[in-house]
Amino acid sequence: MQKEIRIENITIGKKPFVFIGGPCVIESRDTTLKIAERLAGITAELDIPFIFKSSYDKANRTSVKSYRGPGIDEGLSILSDVKKSCGAPVLTDVHSVSEAITVSEVVDVIQVPAFLSRQTDLLVACGKTGKPVNIKKGQFLSPREIKHAIEKVESTGNYRIIITERGTSFGYNTLVNDFRAIPIMKSYGYPVIFDATHSVQKPGGASDCSGGEREFVFPLSRAAIAVGADGIFMEVHFDPSKALCDSENSISLNDLPHILKTLKKIEEIL
Repeated sequence: MQKEIRIENITIGKKPFVFIGGPCVIESRDTTLKIAERLAGITAELDIPFIFKSSYDKANRTSVKSYRGPGIDEGLSILSDVKKSCGAPVLTDVHSVSEAITVSEVVDVIQVPAFLSRQTDLLVACGKTGKPVNIKKGQFLSPREIKHAIEKVESTGNYRIIITERGTSFGYNTLVNDFRAIPIMKSYGYPVIFDATHSVQKPGGASDCSGGEREFVFPLSRAAIAVGADGIFMEVHFDPSKALCDSENSISLNDLPHILKTLKKIEEIL
């Protein structure tokens, strides 16, 4: 039987699906707060549970010249301001054991990045915080292998676990989605989120940065809800072309209401 994960006033694992979104990386306090407030307004109007996500440090950028974020201290300060201003729970990713401990004092959900989803020490450290842990399935893992990552967090006595599907490596610079992955991973008893924007990313596809195919975000999201995803994860921005990270696969805030309305209709039909 699938667990329901409670985060503040949100329950993941039952209808309606949850929306997790925000800019890929924190660009500035002002921009981050404005995007968070806009997202909170859109999701409140549609009665869709909302968790804000953004990163204080993107440690796996393609190039050393790429913008990484403001760093952990300023980043957590901004995420704390987001919680106060729009009342939404916040989620961010961590890259080390020490970061997990520090971040757990501010955020509501700790995320293990896809590239680190096999790192035992990190998974255990996140579990020990007692916070809900969102494990992003690595692009290099089959859906059945995620069971081992789950067990690492469970070994700490923490059963507040969420799994996120974000595509599978297919040759060079390409990701594909096998939608069998969602019911397979749900069979392990935890909610599964579909990361629609990272799934259309083309890692390293633009030479010194990642490319993306934004036009497939909407159709893949529809498919994910249809096969039972418990939530949708998207990177959003006022102007994706100017986003400092993942600009090619982020979506515009102006497009989000139509996307979410459609996904909600699909869920209602199911």
